[in-house]
Amino acid sequence: MVKAANSRGSAPGTPPRTRILVVGGGYVGMYTALRLQRKLRAGEAEVTVVSAEPYMTYQPFLPEAAAGSISPRHVVVPLRRVLDKCRIVIGEAQRIDHAKRTATVATLATEDEGTGAMEIEYDELVLAPGSVSRTLPVPGLAEYAIGFKTVEEAIGLRNHVIEQMDIASSTRDPALRDAALTFVFVGGGYAGVEALGELEDMARYAARYYHNIKPEDTKWVLVEASDHILPEVGPELGVYTIRELRRRGIDVRLETRLESCENRVAVLSDGARFPTRTVVWTAGVKPHPIVAASDLPRTERGRLACTAFLTVAGVEHAWSAGDAAAVPDITAKEDGRECAPNAQHAVRQAKVLADNLVASLRGEVLTEYAHRYVGSVASLGLHKGVALLYGRKLKAYPAWLMHRAYHLSRVPTFNRKMRVLAEWTLSGLFKREIVSLGSLEHPRAEFELAAGHSLKFPPPPPAPTPPKTSQG
Repeated sequence: MVKAANSRGSAPGTPPRTRILVVGGGYVGMYTALRLQRKLRAGEAEVTVVSAEPYMTYQPFLPEAAAGSISPRHVVVPLRRVLDKCRIVIGEAQRIDHAKRTATVATLATEDEGTGAMEIEYDELVLAPGSVSRTLPVPGLAEYAIGFKTVEEAIGLRNHVIEQMDIASSTRDPALRDAALTFVFVGGGYAGVEALGELEDMARYAARYYHNIKPEDTKWVLVEASDHILPEVGPELGVYTIRELRRRGIDVRLETRLESCENRVAVLSDGARFPTRTVVWTAGVKPHPIVAASDLPRTERGRLACTAFLTVAGVEHAWSAGDAAAVPDITAKEDGRECAPNAQHAVRQAKVLADNLVASLRGEVLTEYAHRYVGSVASLGLHKGVALLYGRKLKAYPAWLMHRAYHLSRVPTFNRKMRVLAEWTLSGLFKREIVSLGSLEHPRAEFELAAGHSLKFPPPPPAPTPPKTSQG
């Protein structure tokens, strides 16, 4: 175990600087650190951000990145550029001992160093690791499915869908063709519906460039365990969304579960079987494992028990917000309600959390987090969407336009806003890109082939032995 150099860096005779550790580089982590570096006085505190990735992913843009409307690099925000006054540590937090005020972090250099993970000491902790996909013990799920929470998954899925169309176009096996053109999405929330809507739209467009694939040859299946989809936009727009998806030929199955996807066959609880090479799992999330690997109090669902001040309940010098935190919703009429784990709350909670942390350092009064949910927007493909804002329902093109306007206003940094706006403008003027860059996932494959470490083609058959001639 190596202790990280974490000097307080104070001049002799002056109080030591407070060491603030932010675990997580997502919405809450990045926005909290950004506000802290703006509000803290010079020499008042030092902020260290631990993140598994060197960027923050703006997840509402993942479906558009998968469809090719936005470049992947514009869906992410580089932490080092935005948080230029913070210390950035790229690594995974493995354990937090708040009683000792230490976090154990495995960095990219840990394995090569051979000296074990590093320990980072802190005075104030902001634990905002977000969430991970909530999987179930479905046979074949770990082997064949893909999630939709990261930019890598979104781009991998885009490449995969186009690759399946290439397979279907070139195969002579009808069964393989049908399996390649069948796409099963599990989960009727935002991630599942938006990803399916955008990718189906992209595949429908791409089909015009294949001589032997028509849009109706593809089969898209949405599987949802409850009796509705998109609960955030209300029952009326949820029903409209189902009707719109079915009008496009998408098979929406409610009150249905995925029971198995072994051997590339999706078996549903209603008895349906779909041979498929694509299963996308978006059936919920759960708190990041680091929450359970800490000595902080948790709720029955595994989230951090928090107060309306965004402090961890019953613990001093610990703060949390976002997906991993159970924050009471003081604007709700019912007692015991918690804020929904979504981006709308996370961004606003980060602002209050940072302000309260600074106020705590200065001995000032803390503020409770109170935000009444204003509504939701969802894209269902190009020029298609649903929106519920301040009780007003929007459908089709107006909802899609509202979706873009809202998220353009929310994506961090002016740089990203302008780049996304420019890409939208160009995509409206020119044709979609339908290129699969799946080889990016294995960049050394071509070099290994050239070096003779792998064979792409079988060896040629041996030359025939010439017949022996008889000698008289």
